[in-house]
Amino acid sequence: MNTRRPRLPVLVAGGGIGGMAAALALVRRGFAVKVLEQAPQLGEIGAGIQLGPNGFAAFDALGIGEIARARAVYTDEMVMHDALDETLVGRIATGAAFRQRFGNPYAVIHRADVHGSLLEGAVATDRIEVATGTPVQRIEQDASGVTVFDARGGSHRGVALIGADGVKSAVRRQFVGDEARVSGHVVYRAVVEKKDFPTDLQWNAASIWVGPNCHLVHYPLRGGEQYNVVVTFHSRNVEEWSVREGSREEVQSYFEGICPRARRLIDLPRDWKRWATADREPIAQWTFGAAALLGDAAHPTLQYLAQGACMAMEDAVTLGEALRVHDNDFAQAFALYQRSRVARTARVVLSAREMGRIFHAKGVERLVRNELWKGRSPERFYDAMEWLYGWKAENCLAA
Repeated sequence: MNTRRPRLPVLVAGGGIGGMAAALALVRRGFAVKVLEQAPQLGEIGAGIQLGPNGFAAFDALGIGEIARARAVYTDEMVMHDALDETLVGRIATGAAFRQRFGNPYAVIHRADVHGSLLEGAVATDRIEVATGTPVQRIEQDASGVTVFDARGGSHRGVALIGADGVKSAVRRQFVGDEARVSGHVVYRAVVEKKDFPTDLQWNAASIWVGPNCHLVHYPLRGGEQYNVVVTFHSRNVEEWSVREGSREEVQSYFEGICPRARRLIDLPRDWKRWATADREPIAQWTFGAAALLGDAAHPTLQYLAQGACMAMEDAVTLGEALRVHDNDFAQAFALYQRSRVARTARVVLSAREMGRIFHAKGVERLVRNELWKGRSPERFYDAMEWLYGWKAENCLAA
């Protein structure tokens, strides 16, 4: 390892899951890090997320595996039902055979607990400075590093910049300037206490009910004391990429025809958070001199593969590995990082779009969807998932 430590820190735009993962990976390479976060305080909005084995492999590589594992709920299966007639479409066991195949479990966890685990690991290093209330506005580069100017008039000097500032990245806007692809799909998310959740749906599973132009998801959180509820529908309005408080009346208006058992889910939450979702077309260039994109800034994706957080953490680990291979030389490491990540993350973005189509099939397509996985053995499901869940730090530079 190169023990020379630059006097300047590495700047990380964004203090969410991707940004904190990047900060941890950089500290493990011997760098000091300064995180520039636009929000007045660090934290994560949202509710639950699903974690595949690749997410746990990333936790381990970032040195926080035990912390994160203690906060997760380990599911017995992933299960899909037709939301119109309750037909079982598919079931994938995620127990011992799944863990043996992929080396790690499948789990569900509160998004704030993922972020909290990363933040706890970052604080323990004592080499990560966080500047909150600091929206990145503009970047300049010269031969010795980068200068980031924030919206408050301040400037920040670093040896390099990691743009992990999310789906509306200011770093991407300056270097790429592309438009978002608004999906028209709206996601409502909420957390319900166990005592208020139907006992006949309290399954230890990542559960989805798929319907025409909509679907509903539920799974346990925080030791089973809470349940995550997510519903998605195709909006009848023109949408803009946004997050805001949801309307109980709006969400209930989109689920006519759904079977009563599944429809109960939308009656449970008292408060909803509403996401109008979007992604972007995959791009081949993420690195721009001494700046590189990471996480949602590089490859924002729809939610249908449950891989947003996992991909951001994979990015961070891969960046750290590229720096290790190239003795902390950013020019060479950024090139290797980009080569190792572009195709994989593009496959996730494009596959998520297609999975959304499968979930929301109607008419004859719905009938085809319901026949897709009949009689499929667990091993065949695992084979199909190998490309996604087989990722590990040891093979992250294979591309």
